Amino acid sequence: MIAPSNPEGAEQVKLAAEAFLYGYPLVYNLHEIAKFPAGPNLAQPKALPYNTFGYARTLLDPQAHFVSPNNDTLYLVAMCDVRADPLVLHVPDTHDRYYVLQFVDAWTNNFAYIGRRATGTAEARYLLAAHDYNGAVPAGMRVVHAPTGVFAIVGRIAVNGEADLPTAHALQDQFTLTPLCVYQGGATSQPAAGVPQADSRVGPDLKWWEEFRVALAAFPPPAVDAPFLAISRQFGLTSAESPYIAPDPALAKILMTGQKAAEDKLEELVKSAAKPVNGWQNILHVFDYNNDYFEIGTLQDPQWRIPDRKIAYVTRTIAARAGLWGNHGYEANYQIVYVDADNQPLNGENRYELRLPAPPPVDAFWSLTMYDAHDFYLVENVLKRYSIGDRTPGLKYDADGSLTIYLQKDSPGADKEANWLPAPQTGHFRPIMRMYQPQQPILDGSYLLPAIKRVG
Repeated sequence: MIAPSNPEGAEQVKLAAEAFLYGYPLVYNLHEIAKFPAGPNLAQPKALPYNTFGYARTLLDPQAHFVSPNNDTLYLVAMCDVRADPLVLHVPDTHDRYYVLQFVDAWTNNFAYIGRRATGTAEARYLLAAHDYNGAVPAGMRVVHAPTGVFAIVGRIAVNGEADLPTAHALQDQFTLTPLCVYQGGATSQPAAGVPQADSRVGPDLKWWEEFRVALAAFPPPAVDAPFLAISRQFGLTSAESPYIAPDPALAKILMTGQKAAEDKLEELVKSAAKPVNGWQNILHVFDYNNDYFEIGTLQDPQWRIPDRKIAYVTRTIAARAGLWGNHGYEANYQIVYVDADNQPLNGENRYELRLPAPPPVDAFWSLTMYDAHDFYLVENVLKRYSIGDRTPGLKYDADGSLTIYLQKDSPGADKEANWLPAPQTGHFRPIMRMYQPQQPILDGSYLLPAIKRVG
């Protein structure tokens, strides 16, 4: 039975908390990946098999219980498993319409991008393969090597209103995945193994640790993570057999105490992920934790990497908790706000205005989306409007080119309703500004969002 030395020591609890923060993105991400073949999910109301695209046919609403989803694009999502056979990805010609396929490995590293910014919008095919694949590559295809055998493709296609949905649907249907053996005329490939399962004999108090143990074995981190693995090893996380079925009481106490401390710390860190400017937390570099895997469409430039791995992995955990599957800042810049100009929490009981002297400078589009401040879900409202942006019908700009957005639970009046983003009836809320294909003023920080002002 594994029992760390000095089991009652605060140092052991601290190390257990560090192990939890290190493993949190892996476990949480695999939870989300496993939802797709199991049933209703982000893309569709039915189960989605591995290695198949699911196509969301409508823009997301509050029924989508996923952290901070966007309400600007139609999602097309696939959970991939290339351990048995590579996949052939086909992308259609979108005729300059914005889209992005974001590739996210099991640890939540964004390791590749295919789309308007990265590869253009012409028709193409790619071979998606395991990291050690060295087999034949069909003519005309570029290989995208996945760091982990299981990964997610999170796709987004811009939609310009309800009338545009049929065209967007037709494009969605042309994004396909085909096992290489089938593409070459052979039989159907082996069934995907998918996400590893925890030992059902482990009790609920240590279930997370068992999930981390089996995930760590299935998707080992890079060799440079040896110091983090050393911490994990002393708590039984690298054991071939589960030490959590009938755990040593001292070990169990350390793990439970460490997990609670880490969870509390994480909630604190989420709200301080970036130093606010005018109340806005610019998370331009929150997704820069990937230091090892750079496939097509990613940038290896030092300005898009967090060199200190301990900081990188804490940042990775914050990103998973507050915005799982978010893009790098060079693909889309996200800015989050919790407070008004007086540094008071945004609350549905009050009325607010956001006046933009100039719209965000982007090459694609921008939007402001409303979320509650607890689960980070979209907020239900009578208008059925969950975001507002440059493609919102009827948006009214002032004569000087500025734009005022009204954030409140009740209508600001018929003459202002086009610029109204409904807030929750009660409780705190947290909007996110998204800027797709941001231009240089956003990337260099010279474009700043103004503070949200309370007006009643």
